[in-house]
Amino acid sequence: MHVMMLSWEYPPRVVGGLARHVGELSRAMAAEGVEVSVITTGEGPPSIKSEEGVLVARWPKRGPAGGDLLFDTMLMNFSLLEAAEAIADSLGRPDLVHAHDWLVAPAAWTLKHSWHRPLISTIHATEVGRNKGLHNDLQRRISDLEWALGFESWRVILCSQAMVEEVGNFFGIPRDKLAMIPNGINLPPPGKGEAGLRDKFAAPDEKIILYVGRLVPEKGVGVLLEAMPQVLAAHPEAKLVIVGSGYAQEDFKRQAEGLNLGSKVYFTGFISDQERDLLYRAAAVAVFPSLYEPFGIVALEGMSFARPTIVGRTGGLAEIVDGTNGLLAEPGNAGDLASKINWVLDDPERAESLGKAGLATCRKYSWQRIADRTISLYQEVLSEFETSPWPTAEEYWQLDETIQRIDRLFSTALHHRYQQTHKGGVM
Repeated sequence: MHVMMLSWEYPPRVVGGLARHVGELSRAMAAEGVEVSVITTGEGPPSIKSEEGVLVARWPKRGPAGGDLLFDTMLMNFSLLEAAEAIADSLGRPDLVHAHDWLVAPAAWTLKHSWHRPLISTIHATEVGRNKGLHNDLQRRISDLEWALGFESWRVILCSQAMVEEVGNFFGIPRDKLAMIPNGINLPPPGKGEAGLRDKFAAPDEKIILYVGRLVPEKGVGVLLEAMPQVLAAHPEAKLVIVGSGYAQEDFKRQAEGLNLGSKVYFTGFISDQERDLLYRAAAVAVFPSLYEPFGIVALEGMSFARPTIVGRTGGLAEIVDGTNGLLAEPGNAGDLASKINWVLDDPERAESLGKAGLATCRKYSWQRIADRTISLYQEVLSEFETSPWPTAEEYWQLDETIQRIDRLFSTALHHRYQQTHKGGVM
């Protein structure tokens, strides 16, 4: 089986959790004997090379720079199509195409129709969920692309039951078209924190409260900062270390300054995976107080180091953490979050018990298990495809009139949905 994945980010280009998901999943499937090629964007000249058993094509975006997000995304999709054809020239066309999120949707459905191959998509998050509604034209257009990707897909993979409900209800996708396959985690090798590295971020007597993730409002960083005065009142030895970057970073720094947190909060910016892992091992507690989280792979990261972990009671996080393997805080409630952090810092034995239970939970989410479930879904789709009424490639191109009629219906449906959202019909 040859599977072609499309993703706008792929390691070492890592913007969010999507890159790590595609990287780990593709490598785990390759280890199971699946021929996997990944089409992604990149800097410099086009390149195709094998990386840990996965054939990766990195293609630069062509065209004028400085356009808006949608314009730049379309240029990127043209480059992804070039890369896909280059892979097909050497390996042949894949058995199916797997797209990750709306940014690669146009290229994905173009390959579906031009190659006559089934399309599977993974929707990692939705624009309406991230923003608690659709508030401007850009958000509505992105949401339309998400809807169109779901429309074109044979199956849509979601990472949690919460996402199944969100995508099914909002986009009106039939439930039998949706498949829930969670994200995975690789357990870290045994190791200890290095004192020299720890001293870079906190004093020897300080207890590290660790956040790792993008610095954007939906991750709840502002709520965590708001909770810190109450935490410091009970535990003056606490120190908040915030790892990551994002467009709201300066806003959070100003918030920390306004709360007079001073040296009790440290924004590290981007750090290496090695430094991140050593910080996990040194942390007294890991906190991920998201307001919206389709899955929350960083929560599994914290738990995989046997750290007591606190998360927002939202989305996929609430499906992983149950109160015995970690603690749940009410989203947006700084007082509740502070009390949960203090509860962990107050009792080292309780913290150790939560950490051990969290580590046990992580073993259920190995990437090999996730890869096996994904491969089974591929086989199911290919079996349906082979016995479906979708015509053979030769017959397909003879149905010009039918194709044009379907295209008109699709365009009409998309236009109707766009008009509805402009009339305030969405959330």
